[in-house]
Amino acid sequence: MHRLLITGAGGTIGSVLRSGLQGTAEVIRLMDLRLLEAEPGEEVVVGDVRSLDDARQAVNGCDAVVHLAGIRQEAEFNAILETNIRGTYSVFEAARLEGCRRIVFASSNHAVGYYPVEQVIGTDAPARPDTFYGLSKAFGEGLGSLYHDRDGLEAVCLRIGSFVAEPTEHRHLWTWLSHRDGVQLVRRSLEAPDVGFLVVFGVSNNRRSLWRRDGWDKLGYEPEDDAEAFAARVGDQQPYRFHGGDFARQ
Repeated sequence: MHRLLITGAGGTIGSVLRSGLQGTAEVIRLMDLRLLEAEPGEEVVVGDVRSLDDARQAVNGCDAVVHLAGIRQEAEFNAILETNIRGTYSVFEAARLEGCRRIVFASSNHAVGYYPVEQVIGTDAPARPDTFYGLSKAFGEGLGSLYHDRDGLEAVCLRIGSFVAEPTEHRHLWTWLSHRDGVQLVRRSLEAPDVGFLVVFGVSNNRRSLWRRDGWDKLGYEPEDDAEAFAARVGDQQPYRFHGGDFARQ
């Protein structure tokens, strides 16, 4: 790969990936609303994914995109509409127009957040978003399916759990995605051949996971970390009824 674009590169996940993905491409291009300082092997583009023109400028010349930009929690609907829905559309449409071959989309477990915690699900389970935020992630997965079937764009949608350095609450025992495993997952999503359209859960090797490993074998993803190592620290009390935790109104 010659050039890789990361949108939302200044955010929590983007800050980890920009260093972790070094070597996957000759050049990593970073897009954010604010000016970032480029390190060796990086390019910086200031732009807003809500603008198709900005998205096209950022995608131009890139072989793949890791799309992270967006609101990361529940918000008023119009804000979600503009940033997470219109912005994600702009990135997919820019990829189509600019001839980019693959998008790795940061979806979320909140696209299926209203499943009860007694139920283990796979990626074949219908969407049950727990918020407008979760709904926007289900929309992004739908875009990935459409652009693959209609335009041949490859899309890997990662239903990311809790991307934190270490578990700090009971829910993380099933939702944790360690930084090390997160980098591996995105790297595999960029490098695996012939992925077509694929949705996978983005979590570590957690023995209490409520999500099956559908698609991990296709990517070659083999997570190394297990939140169980932190069980004594976070306690065993289960305060939630639904997969989405605090996002799903009780």
